[in-house]
Amino acid sequence: MTRHGSNETTGIGDTSTFDAVVIGAGPAGSASAILLAEAGWRVALVERARFPRRKVCGEFVSGTSRPVLRALGLEAAFDREAGPPVRRVVLMAGRHVVAAPMPAGAGLGRALGRDRLDLLLAERAASLGVTLFQPMRATGIETDARGTSTRIRLEGAAGHEASITARVAIAANGSWERSNLPTDLPRRHEARDELGFKAHFRGDRLPAGDMPLLAFPGGYGGMVRVDDGRLSVSCCIRRDALDHIRREGESAGVAVERHLRATTRGIAETLAGAEPAGAWLAAGPIRPGLRPVHADGVFRAGNLAGEAHPVVAEGISMALQSGWLLARVLLEADLDAASGHEAAAERYARAYRRQFAGRIRAAGLFAALARRPSAHRALAPLLVRAPVLLSFGARLSGKARALPETVPYG
Repeated sequence: MTRHGSNETTGIGDTSTFDAVVIGAGPAGSASAILLAEAGWRVALVERARFPRRKVCGEFVSGTSRPVLRALGLEAAFDREAGPPVRRVVLMAGRHVVAAPMPAGAGLGRALGRDRLDLLLAERAASLGVTLFQPMRATGIETDARGTSTRIRLEGAAGHEASITARVAIAANGSWERSNLPTDLPRRHEARDELGFKAHFRGDRLPAGDMPLLAFPGGYGGMVRVDDGRLSVSCCIRRDALDHIRREGESAGVAVERHLRATTRGIAETLAGAEPAGAWLAAGPIRPGLRPVHADGVFRAGNLAGEAHPVVAEGISMALQSGWLLARVLLEADLDAASGHEAAAERYARAYRRQFAGRIRAAGLFAALARRPSAHRALAPLLVRAPVLLSFGARLSGKARALPETVPYG
């Protein structure tokens, strides 16, 4: 493993040249790094956190991403560690619990904790010769006047610094990152912001193969079985709703869990007798929507390129698939001229919109319905009578949208 970090000095302070530098070793960044390295590119992968680490995330990987896992050389490892195949989607809203089969067409999804998935991806990248700068953070991005070379400044602990130059720069460090890079999204603090929470539990009562969608006053979420028997519970709640339910001196995570149990029968029954496996994590606010996939000379993947409301549980799949799409485009591009970068950016943008725009729009609609108790009262009885509508909703969210065999030019 070629690794550079704050506790090592090899290469720190030097200027190294690569074909590509990827900022962020999560699913999107590692997927791009792995696929480019497999094609013979010299790749640098920059990650500010030490692995393994937990992260706010729904942790579900749709069956549509299995071809990507196979291309990354991780299908077998994923299957060894992940939770059971998800066969039913379940709505838990108020007193209602409604189940329906997952839509057919693209195989069954499974879930794996981010503390395990991200480590598998980074180790696979390193095994292919990717140079991993970890834990280090990018502090600056500069693209030359021709638009064919980018310099990334890095900083580790104790002031250690590095400088990387590459033909291609990819930002995949997420929409929640605060690094003062030009790829960061604008910061804001508003009452309508949606904040993300996640915790793991053991000893729960969730039937094998079920993945509940949680709809509760002020927010929405999901539950799924991940590795080692853990149950992953994740949700988003509006900032003003959290402020309303939170008691004086109470942590945000404790307030969220109490709210989930008190308002939603299915959650209370599933978690009855369960014990936490670690503290609640919090992050956000989330930034749903489509964004420019290339700007300031930098390609973007994962949440930086686009983000669906987590209600559809497509975050990891969209990250893996966007990394795959971007790598496919770059491997066929002429990157020795600025026009080649521009053509690759346009092609990637078209492919990204075709693959993800529909599920991002559907997720926005589902999230608006899920957080409103009035919608629960109106829709839940209908779903009880026609649970097939749940399967249809899962299809709209992208659970059966396979990857294109080729990345289209037109």
